[in-house]
This record gives sequence, C-alpha cells and structure tokens, in this order.
Amino acid sequence: MTLAKRLAAEGLGTALLLCAIVGSGIMAQALTKGNAGLALLANSLATGGALVCLIAAFAPVSGAHFNPVVSLSAAFSGEISWREAAAYGAMQIAGACVGAIAANLMFGLPAVNLSGRIRSGPGLWLGEFIATLGLLLVIRLCARYRASALPVSVAAYIVGAYWFTSSTSFANPAVTIARSLSDTFAGIRPADIPWFILAQFAGCAAATLITIWLLSPPKEHRARETQGLVRLHPQ
Repeated sequence: MTLAKRLAAEGLGTALLLCAIVGSGIMAQALTKGNAGLALLANSLATGGALVCLIAAFAPVSGAHFNPVVSLSAAFSGEISWREAAAYGAMQIAGACVGAIAANLMFGLPAVNLSGRIRSGPGLWLGEFIATLGLLLVIRLCARYRASALPVSVAAYIVGAYWFTSSTSFANPAVTIARSLSDTFAGIRPADIPWFILAQFAGCAAATLITIWLLSPPKEHRARETQGLVRLHPQ
C-alpha cells in the first residue's frame, strides 16, 4: 500500500474508534441515569467490539495502529521509518479529533465542548503507564507469534483494562487528546492531558525495551549464525 493509503486508513480507523468510545460514553451516560459502573460496562464493551472489527478491517492496509505509541514502537523496532511514524501519529490525532466531534454531533451536542472531567493524580498516571505497557506487550507479542489472534486479543485487553486500571485505560495519546473535546462520560479535562501522555510514552518505552529483549535470539544462536555467515562468505 502507498503511504497515502496507509495514512488514510489510520485516520479513518482512528476516527471510527473515537466515534465508538465517545459515542458509547454519551449513550451510556444517558441510559444508565448516573450508574457509573453500568455506564463503564457499556462503554468498555462497545469500545472492545468496535476495536475487533476495526483492527481486522484495517490491519491489511496500514497495520491498524490507531495509536501514536504503537507507531512509535514500530519505528523504534525498525518496522516502519521514523518519518512514517510521525505521519501516522499526525493522522491518528486528526482522525481521533474528527471522530470525537462526530460523536458529539450525533447526539446533538456542541461539536467541541471541552471536558471538565478531572482525571489527575499519581494513581491514575500509574494506571496509564500499566495500561500502555500491557497494550504494547499484547500487540507486539501477538504480532510475532499469534497474528491471527491480534484483533480479539487487543480488544479483550482494552475491555479488561477499562476495569482493572484506575485511569480506565486511555493508553493512547490520540484518544486522550480527542476525549478532551467532549464534556461527557468519556471526557478528560485538557489540563490533565500532559501527564496522561507522559505516562503513556513511558509505558511505550518500557514495553518496547522488554519486547526487544524477549524476542532477541540467545547468544549461542547469534554465534551460530555468525559462524554460518563466515563459512558462506570466507575472506
């Protein structure tokens, strides 16, 4: 696929993901009448269901990153170039914002209504670090050994992380920025964004280093490969 087609897929896929996240949050808030637990259940299930379909549909085109830290990790590991990772990230953020605005408009809300929902504190930042660490480990290890299970595995992890992390698992800088545009159940106060994103990048860095170590061949295997190259190409 050309870079233009891959970027279009990343933007469109991320926009649809945010429609699912923000739209289901608005719907859940309206239907559950203040029951936060039930609203979170509806929000997480809708997000997970949409994520399975979107990854399965867009993975053959762009890899279905939908997340700047996933693209950053892929660039660090040499799977895409740094230029491509930067372009992916820009399209993901733009697509996410478009998706959040579309969700607001679907439910008759202002297109942009900055959130006042406070999400701050060391516990939530740790939650974001753990959510992003786990997400990247699932993506990179499944991509290596269980590629066919990747859509379901990622979606299942996100649904679970909605519940086991204190932050409800944003785990995505593009999602974090876009969710600040909706003053609803899924929102986040703009002032809280920088610490969330910092925690996400820290989780990305840790997961990337862990997977590089886990997936690197043992020393004796590298030694045998080197010996084989010497025999094939003697000086």
